[in-house]
This record gives sequence, structure tokens and C-alpha cells, in this order.
Amino acid sequence: MKKIVFDLGGVLIDWNPRYLYKKVFASEEEMEWFLSNVCTPVWNARQDAGRSFAEGIAEAKGRYPKYGSQIEMYFLRWDEMLGGPVKGTVDVLRKVKAQGYAAYALTNWSAETFPLARAKFSFLDEFDGIVVSGEEKLIKPDPAIYDRLLSRFGLCAPDCVFIDDNSENIAAAAQLGFETILFSDAPSLRRELAEHIVL
Repeated sequence: MKKIVFDLGGVLIDWNPRYLYKKVFASEEEMEWFLSNVCTPVWNARQDAGRSFAEGIAEAKGRYPKYGSQIEMYFLRWDEMLGGPVKGTVDVLRKVKAQGYAAYALTNWSAETFPLARAKFSFLDEFDGIVVSGEEKLIKPDPAIYDRLLSRFGLCAPDCVFIDDNSENIAAAAQLGFETILFSDAPSLRRELAEHIVL
């Protein structure tokens, strides 16, 4: 029986730093400059890979002391970056579970902030197992984190359908033998998933 592996951010959980920073900056232009130059996706990924926010914030403040308070908000007000569940995908997860399939999550997420998401989204308790990059100090698309998922839960890649909204993560999973679905929206996911399992 197939095992279903979900990414979280962008697939099941709507996370976006703009939800916070649109309340902080007077203009969209300055907000976008800040997120493109100061607290960038690459900078944030270091926390997802296991770097502490204290270290990441100190590094960013060293480069851009003018934005010290806004940089600190990235952690202190992180919960304001969380939207709700991505429309329709929690229903897909529950349909998968109702049909008797095991479901796992493999997510790039800071170990320091993941507990906040777990407290907010009760559906995370419905997974049979979750691997969090920040806890493992490994990050997608590094093949080692996929291997960690497989070994921890006794899974085989060809028996797993991996769902992610990032094409690099999908490509890495496919190279390891996973069946893959590049996520765009819930209706498309339901249709594509039905090609792999009975829904």
C-alpha cells in the first residue's frame, strides 16, 4: 500500500513573512527590499537547516544594523507569518487517512518555530510521522533528509508518493525513487493523487 508524504509549508500550511511585514513597513517596496536583501529566503533556510535564530539574527543585524528591530521581529513575531491551512489540502490529507493510507510529513522548518505551528494546526497530529529539517540539521533537497525519513519509519522510496510545491525538492525525491507530485492547488492534487492511490 502506498505511503503519502506531504511537504507542509505551501502545501498544507500558508506561511508567508509578508503577513507580518506588511504591518511593519510603510511601503510594499521597502518590505520587498527587506525580504530580498536582509531576511532573505536563503537566510531563512539556514534556520530551517538547524542554525539558531539567535545566530541568524545576529548575522543579519551585523550586515544591516539599521533594520535591527525588523530583523528581530522575524523570530519574535514569527507566528504572525502564519496564515491558515492551504485551501482544500487538509481535506485531501483526511481523505487519504480515511482510506487507510499512512501519511507522513517531510518539511523544511526551523526546530524553534515548528512547535508554534504544531500548536496552531491540530491536523499535524494526524500524521503517522513528521521529519523536521531544523531538528535533523538536514534540509531538502539534500538526499540525506529523504533517507532519514525512510529509515526512521521503515519506508521504501518506490512505495511513497511525495508531494511538494518546490520543483527542486520534487526532483531530488524522484532521483531517490519516490513517486512525486508537484503541488499547485488542492483540486489538482486530488486528481493527480487518484492516479497513484484509491481516493
